[in-house]
Amino acid sequence: MPDAPGAGPVKGPAGAVATPSSATPARGAPLPRGEETVRGIALIAGAYLVISGTDAAVKWALPEVGTAVAMIWRGVIGAACVALLARGRGLFPRNRRLLAVRSLLHTGVSATWYWAWARGMPLADSYAVAAAAPLLMTVLAIPMLGESVGWRRWTATLVGFGGVLVMLQPSGDLWRIETPALLAAVTAMAVTRIWTRVLARSDTPSAIAFWLMVAHVPMGLALLPAFPPPSGSFVPSLGAAVALIGFGAANAVAHILFGRAFALAPVAVLAPFEYSALIWGGLLGFLIWGEVPAWTTLAGAAIIVGAGLYTLRRERVRRAAERREAAAAAAGTAPGT
Repeated sequence: MPDAPGAGPVKGPAGAVATPSSATPARGAPLPRGEETVRGIALIAGAYLVISGTDAAVKWALPEVGTAVAMIWRGVIGAACVALLARGRGLFPRNRRLLAVRSLLHTGVSATWYWAWARGMPLADSYAVAAAAPLLMTVLAIPMLGESVGWRRWTATLVGFGGVLVMLQPSGDLWRIETPALLAAVTAMAVTRIWTRVLARSDTPSAIAFWLMVAHVPMGLALLPAFPPPSGSFVPSLGAAVALIGFGAANAVAHILFGRAFALAPVAVLAPFEYSALIWGGLLGFLIWGEVPAWTTLAGAAIIVGAGLYTLRRERVRRAAERREAAAAAAGTAPGT
């Protein structure tokens, strides 16, 4: 993966490492170049494809190993793979506090997802709930990154959450105890996505991915008494071991891609690609387990995706207006005007 392992931190003016408060360009500030944005989109699309495969692998192994053991395997294999891919470079944390908090919060997200899958929740249904993440990122970017949201994007966000209500109606497949837990996890996941953008200004993608993997080990050990292996054995079968090794290694690759993508492109541009997981998850769920989502899940997901894509369009309009304002201001202050 070119430029991913060992990539240097993104810096602001005069080479100063950006702080969380400066993580998003202010109005009129230079925006990422088009080439960098396209690279970021390509990386995030690849990351969601890889992460969908890892989710299918761990869901397949969970009935045998359980939530806690899956987290330990993810942490050990994933951290080792990140270190190898980075050749041991760029792993030292810079923004230690935020990196630690993000990693611990993300382990809670992982544990919730594994718990839901272990209880039999279909892959596509869980991804339909996760489709709310881009809308949540839009809302959370206001207090966390200082972004402004107009009435159109607020309306799109409310429509998107209406799609969540469609999925959650009592007659639908998502009317189950795992869904509220997943919604809480999706909210936390949206926060970690924004923090990834912040951390990309100070830490390398390898460091972000490495310490996330490492955090899964103590969290898995802490959860082991509550979630022991259903099989009663801490040593998985050969098939489960192969799935877990692939799961951990591919997770390492995916999170390096995530870190690099968020370093290159704005959150609002990358967020809609979260929806690509719906396609991959639905396909893998059907091929492996014969899962077919209910019409309420599909209808709600369609509403959420439509609202998210409209939000992306409004973001592009807003950024185009900012560029015009910046150009007009620069022309007005030019010598001889």
